[in-house]
Amino acid sequence: MIGGGIFSLPQNVAASSGAGAVLIGWVITAGGMLTLAFVFQTLANRKPDIDGGVYGYARAGFGDFMGFNTAWGYWISAWLGNVSYMVVLFSAFGYFVPAFGEGNTLPAVLCASALLWGLHFLILRGVKGAAFINAITTVAKLVPIAIFVVLVTLAFRVEQFKLDFWGSPTLGSVLDQVKGMMLVTVWVFIGIEGAGVYSSRARSMRDVGRATVLGFFITLALLVAVSVLAMGILGQAELAQLKNPSMAGVLEKVVGPWGAALINVGLIISVGGALLAWTLLAAELPYLGAKDGTFPRAIGEVNANEAPANALWLTNGLVQVFLIITLFAKGTYLALLSLATSMILVPYLLSAGYALLIAWRSESYAAADAERGKDLLIAAIATLYGIWLLYAAGPQYLLLSALLYFPGIVFYAKARSESGARLFQPFELGIFAVQIAAALFAAWELYSGAVSL
Repeated sequence: MIGGGIFSLPQNVAASSGAGAVLIGWVITAGGMLTLAFVFQTLANRKPDIDGGVYGYARAGFGDFMGFNTAWGYWISAWLGNVSYMVVLFSAFGYFVPAFGEGNTLPAVLCASALLWGLHFLILRGVKGAAFINAITTVAKLVPIAIFVVLVTLAFRVEQFKLDFWGSPTLGSVLDQVKGMMLVTVWVFIGIEGAGVYSSRARSMRDVGRATVLGFFITLALLVAVSVLAMGILGQAELAQLKNPSMAGVLEKVVGPWGAALINVGLIISVGGALLAWTLLAAELPYLGAKDGTFPRAIGEVNANEAPANALWLTNGLVQVFLIITLFAKGTYLALLSLATSMILVPYLLSAGYALLIAWRSESYAAADAERGKDLLIAAIATLYGIWLLYAAGPQYLLLSALLYFPGIVFYAKARSESGARLFQPFELGIFAVQIAAALFAAWELYSGAVSL
């Protein structure tokens, strides 16, 4: 969860929200994401036989086609997130090498491509070795974040924080401001379900649940501290204009240029580790899907080092394509993270819906199990939160995500053909028809310029 997002959080939230709306947004996000964390913990404990996390739960609860769509959406979200990581990483390098600019210049894309394929071949040598390197970078990246929190806390000015507390008129209503920061706050929590995705490799399913909840609370504390404390140093308009990683600009205001350098180095370490972790995770989804017939069989092949080679080639090939697209479309970090986040909203909603379903049906619960009522309430809140996120996302990125969901039908049809299974159940035809309509409308809106990346 702690990758590149936290380092850009001050600018990302200030771009759409004043301090008051930020506090409200964090209350909603903390409550909603906590219920999702509990949902993943409950499902790990109640359904230990289901591997694959979000996509496994969607498949068990809503059928093969919805399971595939969940796997497809989550997978795209993961590798699109890696594209955004590349952009913000070389934006940080841009502090030291101006030719990298905002991370989407030609030198930045060329160097990002070299890094991408370096990570690719590292992972092909084996998953365990790559995971060990990630553990080291996880510890290293927490040091500059901790220094930032301490120094900015000491420099925090209450009068600055209270200035334009509810935002300027140009930001719109408080509701608009809260909606505007929703995709950002969800983005920085993506990964909360990561332990579930790797559940097939865990020694104990209880460890999966514990990791999910513990990771949530540590990350929440850091995210709220970074975004809220920054508003006591610079005003909303100043924060919104900062170059990312915006933590660097905030700390530079407090201690001078060495603060900006520290944060940029911290981001480089953090994103390097996060890229490795998310490249592993992005390849794990299609690999697991191929093993159980959700994706075509060829994607599930492993090499001599037990690395999911074909899934990795497919995933990183698409990352490369989108890196080139950012060069010509000038896609920004904020636009990429919004699109990546919108792709994961449906998987989150379906996971919450499945938890609600099993609690409602009393599946895996004894007749007098006192936990059922609590789990039912938590799952209901998480489901409502998922619906709220779809509303808060707005039409632009939901339309673009519909366009990205559509090509998945080719992979699904291939997988169904290989297993000799029927392509659609009757109710799934209706879902597919909605997908076609949404994708066609999105294509028209993109062509006409009504929406863009």
